[in-house]
Amino acid sequence: MSTNLDPSRPLGLELTRRHFFGRSSLGLGTAALASVFAPEILANEGTTAGNAIVSSGLSPRAHLKAFHHAPKAKRIVYLFMSGGPSQMELFDYKPQLNIDHGRELPDSIRQGQRLTGMSGNQASLPIAGSKFSFAQHGQSGAWVSELLPHTAKIADDLCFIKSMHTEAINHDPAITFIQTGSQIAGRPSLGSWLDYGLGTSNDNLPSFCVLVTKDKGGQPLYSRLWGSGFLPAEHQGVQFRAGADPVLYLSNPAGVTRASRRRMLDRLNELHAEEYAKRLDPLIEARVAQSEMAFRMQASVPEVADLSSEPQHVLDLYGPDASRPGTFAANCLLARRLLERDVRCVQLFHKGWDQHGGLPGGITKQCSEVDQASAALVTDLKNRGLLEDTLVVWGGEFGRTAYCQGKLAVDNYGRDHHPRCFTTWLAGGGVKPGVSLGTTDEYSYNIVADPVHVHDLNATLLHLLGIDHERLTFKYQGRRFRLTDVEGELVEGILA
Repeated sequence: MSTNLDPSRPLGLELTRRHFFGRSSLGLGTAALASVFAPEILANEGTTAGNAIVSSGLSPRAHLKAFHHAPKAKRIVYLFMSGGPSQMELFDYKPQLNIDHGRELPDSIRQGQRLTGMSGNQASLPIAGSKFSFAQHGQSGAWVSELLPHTAKIADDLCFIKSMHTEAINHDPAITFIQTGSQIAGRPSLGSWLDYGLGTSNDNLPSFCVLVTKDKGGQPLYSRLWGSGFLPAEHQGVQFRAGADPVLYLSNPAGVTRASRRRMLDRLNELHAEEYAKRLDPLIEARVAQSEMAFRMQASVPEVADLSSEPQHVLDLYGPDASRPGTFAANCLLARRLLERDVRCVQLFHKGWDQHGGLPGGITKQCSEVDQASAALVTDLKNRGLLEDTLVVWGGEFGRTAYCQGKLAVDNYGRDHHPRCFTTWLAGGGVKPGVSLGTTDEYSYNIVADPVHVHDLNATLLHLLGIDHERLTFKYQGRRFRLTDVEGELVEGILA
């Protein structure tokens, strides 16, 4: 059977446009119909990237393969600490909190800023000093809490941003904002934008993989946080899970062999080719590409998810939980295996950082789960020569308040949400090692130097991966959208 659809090769927009206009005699009607079938074609018209697509026949999955500028990083791994880790217990050392422990938060510090409904009606806002000690580490002299001894050992590899700030004060909008650039659900996630803009460097694994620590309580995580929003569905993240099938529906049903699955796909692709010749619908291209990727993943995913081949010294590096699938440590090790196979974006989510009460005990447990593995991932990448072109990001959606939520006890306290300042660290991939950017006031309540907004951070992450955040856009419902909306400035102070 003769066909114009080769499932082994991504179809380019040049073929679609030439074939479409060649068969049509309706001029403007054709253009209108094309806008229905392939809005992403028109979204790129008039831009350098869009013209490159038309002239080269590149797949829309990789329309920025030439990059806007030379990238410093080829891949990114984002360790997301869901719930809002307290910066004052981890990285932002504030001895004044302990001096003023129990005193009322000064009005000059609060400055009338809004509070959540959870502490806004408290009669008093007593300052809570941190129960944990801090020390300076490495040649950089970075302040790190006793809760993170392994992270402290790699302080000279890290770049701390202590002046992060966001607009959202509650979890769902704040997490949605830092992941998609909007507090309102429905926008594409960071990994989806990267897959849309850069495509994949590995034809046998998804370009965007997601790992969620299993059996963790706390604020819920939704698949839309790694979704493709209004971008084509092929750009959404693929979640890996602990268990026999790391990806849902990976195995063939009983009685279906790999050979029979291949024959089925071949016949299905022939039918898709016939339908494509009639309708010229890009969704058919995407369907073929996805089914072929799924077939290849049946062989590639079990191999990459099998940690039994890792030597004992590597397992020991990540800690005792590394051999338990679904733990944060095992996910960090799996992330390294995905990254070394050129997966573009790997995102880890670890819940449980929302300590409104019982903070000392809660944050101690959280740190014990992530400290060694986070540091091990950086060290492992560095040992393998991958850190220099792999960007590592660690942080949550916002910080915590200097005052205690609820009753302040001698050995116990909690902290409410605080969007005005929090800490994120980065490593590798074109970031300056051994630096700390940004300064907060003596209570870690307001930023006094070098503020970094969420849009600034995302603009910088894209920049390090070779993308100008203002030029990676997608036209939807009459306007051009981007990850950073209409804001975002490069954080020049952290660029190597």
